Amino acid sequence: MCGYGWFDLAGGISVADADDIRRLALALPQVEEIDSDGFDFRIGGKGFVWSYPERVPGKPRIIRTDVAVLFVGDEAEKQALLLGEPGLFFTAPGYDGWPLVLLRLAEVDVGRLTELVTDAWRMRAPDAS
Repeated sequence: MCGYGWFDLAGGISVADADDIRRLALALPQVEEIDSDGFDFRIGGKGFVWSYPERVPGKPRIIRTDVAVLFVGDEAEKQALLLGEPGLFFTAPGYDGWPLVLLRLAEVDVGRLTELVTDAWRMRAPDAS
């Protein structure tokens, strides 16, 4: 992968990947990348997008770089995304009550990912305008 998603020859859609998350997040002001097994980006010490730490009872945690955790601001926005685009977004029991959604990277194009990452950053950035 070249860092700009990849081109699906069947559908002609450029789907996103972890390299796109990294490129988009690091292009935003004052973002720091936290050392992790996947990706983890913060602004002012607050996370706005990171790789999904999948937890299965009785098994070690697995860092999923094909799924991003995105900060969405509030429960209303979370529910709107989950209900409006169930093919892209989902949640897990550990995320109940948190303004976070899980995003299937293979289902989102780079343009939409840009919007989502920028919105998550904007909601967490102390001085974003």
